[in-house]
Amino acid sequence: MKIIILGAGRMGTSVAEHLAAERGNDVTVIDVDPVRLAKLEERVDLRGVTGDALNPAVLEEAGAADTELLIACTDQDAINLVACKIAQLRFGIPRRIARLHTGDLADSDDLLSAEGFAVDRVIRPETSVADYIAKLVAFPQAMQVRWFARGLVALASVRAMAGSPLAGRRIDEIGELLPAVPLRVMALYRRYPTGPDRFLHCAGDTGIEAGDEVFFFVAKDHIAEALALFDAASAPVRRVMIAGGGRTGRQLAAQLLAMPGLHSVKLVDSNRARCEHLAATLPDELLVLNGEATDEELLEAENIDEVDLFCATGSDDEDNIMAGMLAKQLGARRVLALIHQRSYADLMHGTQIDIALSPAQAMLGELLAHVRRGDVDAVHSLRRGRAEALDMVVRGDAKCSRVVGRRVRDLALPPGVAVGLIVRGLADDAATPPEVLIAHGDTEVHAGDHVLLFVPQRRHMAQVEKLFRVSATFL
Repeated sequence: MKIIILGAGRMGTSVAEHLAAERGNDVTVIDVDPVRLAKLEERVDLRGVTGDALNPAVLEEAGAADTELLIACTDQDAINLVACKIAQLRFGIPRRIARLHTGDLADSDDLLSAEGFAVDRVIRPETSVADYIAKLVAFPQAMQVRWFARGLVALASVRAMAGSPLAGRRIDEIGELLPAVPLRVMALYRRYPTGPDRFLHCAGDTGIEAGDEVFFFVAKDHIAEALALFDAASAPVRRVMIAGGGRTGRQLAAQLLAMPGLHSVKLVDSNRARCEHLAATLPDELLVLNGEATDEELLEAENIDEVDLFCATGSDDEDNIMAGMLAKQLGARRVLALIHQRSYADLMHGTQIDIALSPAQAMLGELLAHVRRGDVDAVHSLRRGRAEALDMVVRGDAKCSRVVGRRVRDLALPPGVAVGLIVRGLADDAATPPEVLIAHGDTEVHAGDHVLLFVPQRRHMAQVEKLFRVSATFL
């Protein structure tokens, strides 16, 4: 697929790195900064074009005439909107995605329609991050929670804790602890004294050790029970402190204040004018503090040792890391830090920083669902972009499909790729309620099924998509 990305900032760079790494993608990035583009071209296999993203001549030089997808993710909403319109009118680019900060505009269908700015899809990283963190508040044991099959299934990751019901036991013992619950463990990532975490393919006799990061699919109604198998000691999140009052911090505070069960939400920011604005515009239940999140005296005065979740959401990676580490040292139960640079996130994740979250990774799944070929209903990037989980909708019949009517064990899946659950009966005209099934080897795949897969290595995505693609010439 030929893709043009507008903007080589943090978001544009992360998206470009991910898409350029996939086989079959031809990625071009446009930015006004030649130095930034040169650095990006040095480490990523893509083409950079220096110039104004709103200049048709620059777009033409980038190959807009035969481009299939435009992703406008500069820091300015106006540029992103106008670029989508130019892409439609001047070059006929069939799909256009825009990053927007303005929430009201993002919800305005008439302005974004083909007659308006011609935006097919809006991405809002701040909202994606806030949604991500809100799930961690709702499910305190989890390291992440993602929805699939129109919300009927969750993919969750959790750190197996010593003393939990499954620590030291085998995967096939889950059925004894939660009988009749649609749950399938998809992957373990095990810590070793030297080197990074290592992926372990899961079979029934695979043992779960304390410290393993476990990924599993489970029917949504049973997610709390499933998480308790791996971490039975986590208490509910009642007190949250947010460091940073920018777009992400503001969005997160507003979302948390709307959730039931929280006792307190505090927000710390060093900009006095911003604090005054937040205090005036957000609900009175939010306590806004003017100060530095790395001020030990301030954190102690605000009882940091009673905080259940500390979220460092500023724009500077180093500040977020330092604030998170200090909060953890002073007694915060759990710490999450936004870290834009992936190498930093890999280094810090699971240490004193319990969760190192990249804003780009938080929203990448929304973007990938519109980039993928074939019938991909949902996709989420995992492990800082190294793995993916996806929901493939099965189309066609046995004559034109490589999966319809075949058993799971007979599917030509790449090495390591595994089917977790199958959701049957999700069609709008289905006569019976949808059913969530554990995918056993002899389970037959039907047309209309939502097949949920875990792909531990992103390079296999093209093969997975091809397998599920309907082909008139298959037979």
